[in-house]
Amino acid sequence: MVRDITLGQYFPGKSLIHRLDSRVKIILTFVFIIFIFVASNFEGLLVMAALIFGILLLSGVPLKQYFKSLKAIFFVVIFTSVLNLFYAGGETLWSWGYVRITTGGVSNAIFITIRIVSLILFSSVLTFTTSPTELTDALERIMKPLKVLHIKVHEIAMMMTIALRFVPTLLEETDKIMSAQKARGADMESGGLVQRIKALIPILIPLFVSSFRRAYDLAMAMECRCYHGGEGRTKMKVLHATKRDAAAVAFSLLVCAVIVFCSVYFPPAIR
Repeated sequence: MVRDITLGQYFPGKSLIHRLDSRVKIILTFVFIIFIFVASNFEGLLVMAALIFGILLLSGVPLKQYFKSLKAIFFVVIFTSVLNLFYAGGETLWSWGYVRITTGGVSNAIFITIRIVSLILFSSVLTFTTSPTELTDALERIMKPLKVLHIKVHEIAMMMTIALRFVPTLLEETDKIMSAQKARGADMESGGLVQRIKALIPILIPLFVSSFRRAYDLAMAMECRCYHGGEGRTKMKVLHATKRDAAAVAFSLLVCAVIVFCSVYFPPAIR
């Protein structure tokens, strides 16, 4: 399960999505996440799902990597879908006492499942196709107006990117600790819920110690290199928006307009 978590991983490439300006990718990611929730019916959501599938193909990242990101939250998707089965009206398909599954419940469950899957896949595209350095530069440029309010934009962007970058490292460390504990005879898969939680204690303590050690080493390395924030620093790669980015924005606005049209002129899926 730990190996299936792909949050924060970056896959180098030269695809169309890789070559887009990182600022454009971040902004469009937030816009599309909002419009995933704006889509209130199957017509609009299917337009968004088709767009996401096209972006996955254009990204050049193997589809199995995206499916890995879904595998990590598979239980959450199933649990949410099952809950939505019982919270809608419509024709009764199955009943047992006070429990009823209706056509509206099935429609809600399918709709919520597509929405969650679309949300996760679209979020994964950003980290898969954008390096941590590009994310830092883009976040800093996007939040630059906040400097007027004396907010330390560079430090915030750096912290966010470092946190995202260290997710794969910590997951790899967790996998190593679990393998070491299993080699010593630790049983982490049998027993009840309480026993499994207790079995995590020998994993969490070394993981916290390792995390604090890595944070200390990183801080020491940055201090030794005279790092003092973004004041007066230059960029090795300067961000430039191109016609390709303008075309991506224009196409995205067209898709958003179609979703708004579908939401207005078609009945909502969730009742």
